[in-house]
Amino acid sequence: MQCLTGALDTLAAQDLKPLFGPAVLERLRPLLVAGNRLSAEVARTVREGELTQAAEHDGKASMASWLRGHHRLSQGKASRLVRNGRALEQLPALAVASAAGAVTAEAVDVIAPVASAENLARAGAQGVDVAAVDAALAEVAATRPHAELRQVVGHYLARLDPDGTEPDPTESRSLVTARDSNGLVTGRFVLDPVGGEKLLAAVESIVQASRPAGDMRTRAQQQADAFVQLCDNALASGDLPTLRGHKPHVVVTIDLDDLMDTSTGGAGAGRTGFGGVISAAKARWLACGGNVTRIVIGPEGQPLDLGRSKRLFPPHLRRAVEVRDEHCVFAGCDAPSHWCDVHHLLHWIDGGETSLENSALLCERHHTRVHHGFRVERQPDGRWRTWRPDGTEILLPEPLLVGA
Repeated sequence: MQCLTGALDTLAAQDLKPLFGPAVLERLRPLLVAGNRLSAEVARTVREGELTQAAEHDGKASMASWLRGHHRLSQGKASRLVRNGRALEQLPALAVASAAGAVTAEAVDVIAPVASAENLARAGAQGVDVAAVDAALAEVAATRPHAELRQVVGHYLARLDPDGTEPDPTESRSLVTARDSNGLVTGRFVLDPVGGEKLLAAVESIVQASRPAGDMRTRAQQQADAFVQLCDNALASGDLPTLRGHKPHVVVTIDLDDLMDTSTGGAGAGRTGFGGVISAAKARWLACGGNVTRIVIGPEGQPLDLGRSKRLFPPHLRRAVEVRDEHCVFAGCDAPSHWCDVHHLLHWIDGGETSLENSALLCERHHTRVHHGFRVERQPDGRWRTWRPDGTEILLPEPLLVGA
């Protein structure tokens, strides 16, 4: 252990700045192998601690609880370590590959269900050569992509219990959300294979259909935007179940002074129905296509007067805008009309009319851009032009003519 600590200290003290690309990769390769070997040794040690009830020395009932309490591991990570230790004990070929650094801890975690007591009993009852399965899975884990390993293990487990009860897909689904200190909504979801395929198919359809010129978004950003677009489409359809006596919609409360003051972003000026805090600029953007209700509040916070809700763009006017513009008018974007909001070219809060002449179709991404300095303008000939915040125009390349 002293030698290991000393080696790690030496590595940590090395200055990486003088290294260039190939040298960085050469340094990284043995580190990844060493990490695999350390993970295997940790799992083996955890298993020995489980067998000898070592956790009781510190007053803990199990190795999982000791890992959580003494080394601040998450419940999931601690459970995986215990399970991996058991699997390496039952699958010697996998244990050898792991000890050599050829197999990652993540791969061991995928293979671990093969070594569960239930699946080992099934394999024994069917005369399965577990040693051969162990060797084959170790080779796949060491030589093939991780996604392929998942498929191989899943295929083996499915054939091990071909007549098993078809699981209820809803039992494995979960969705947990939270809001962080910055107001961002974070979360984790787990879907069964069929449910996951439905989500991936829906998201991918929007990702592939929304790829404007010059798009610099990462894959993760594209998928997140597509997921929000799915929600927009569902909310706009009007087919969702009633929520709190109304069709589900996004609710934002903001002071009139903050809404009208376009000189600043108005950070933290608006509050959403589910407790989020947004800027006045974002509230102005949401109000482009929403209902606006005036409520007069007294000095002690009590409502004194409630005005009628006013729909800024009624359905007949929206249809006219859709027929004219057909898709998002931002330069280089062809997002379809049903993905778009109707935007006031001169904002309604500044006296802009809700009219065909003062409107434009913009997808969510470009609607946000226009509310943060970009500008679109319709020319007398019906063409749309787009300017950046610095006043330069976004120009698309001329199409190439093939042949003469």
